[in-house]
Amino acid sequence: MEDREIRYLLRAHARTFALTLAILPRSLREPLGVVYLLARASDTIADGGKISRERRVALLEQLLGNLELALAGGSPKGRWEWVSVMMPGELDESQAELIAAVAPLINALEISSDRDELLKLWRLILEGQLFDLRRFPSDEPLNREELERYCFLVAGSVGECWTRLISVHAPDRLMLPMAEMIPLGIAYGKGLQLLNILRDRAEDRSLGRIYARDEELPGLFELVEEWLAQGERYLAHLRPGRVLFATALPLDLAWSTLAKLKDSKLHSSWRGLKLNRWEVYALLLRGMNSLCLPRRGNPAS
Repeated sequence: MEDREIRYLLRAHARTFALTLAILPRSLREPLGVVYLLARASDTIADGGKISRERRVALLEQLLGNLELALAGGSPKGRWEWVSVMMPGELDESQAELIAAVAPLINALEISSDRDELLKLWRLILEGQLFDLRRFPSDEPLNREELERYCFLVAGSVGECWTRLISVHAPDRLMLPMAEMIPLGIAYGKGLQLLNILRDRAEDRSLGRIYARDEELPGLFELVEEWLAQGERYLAHLRPGRVLFATALPLDLAWSTLAKLKDSKLHSSWRGLKLNRWEVYALLLRGMNSLCLPRRGNPAS
């Protein structure tokens, strides 16, 4: 798959994340863009409303099996035809476009020096998507261990992979040893995911996905703040530049979203709560000083 095709797919399917990717140096932007699209593709299957739950599980299990084979050294060539079993009407045009791109995207990874790292990340995300499909719908909420594990699989793993890629492609940006940066990156990702869970709680409940009980909400808000605070510490140990700018944007968006959630008086008002386009642009402009200045509290200052 050519770079221009990947850029087109990112514009069509990455939404806000495309802003983050566009800021990064090319050596980081390209591999992260490909694995993001792959994760979006498997998420499209996981959330496919017109595909039976049993078929969604089977499709993701088949894809996970192919990934395991690829990571074990087996060639995936000829084994990615799982997309051909999609039936007419199961996907809309945009979704079908993304699913059809899975094999070319994987081929693009085959020539990447980051191939194994990115496939391992996608495997963890797939495990999280499968856990969600197998666990729900259910009237029984996740327990704390399940919730934290789920947040790690689908988002904390991204923080870990992100840090490893920075260490390879921009090692001078990291101000702490990897042993300290990786746990901070994992917490950062988990905080972003837990915030999404709280924000989308009403919609998820209508679909039979109950991630937490009402009485747990105060403690979960505290946990989100704790994890995002570790994200702040992560940013405080990145030197100024494009990597810091890109890495900071999701956290700035998260703090603004969290403030809106906490201001909402009724849980039902959380449905569809999102920052508008102008709020996102304002945060993007506000964060531009991190291109040349350290994040507040950064030891580099």
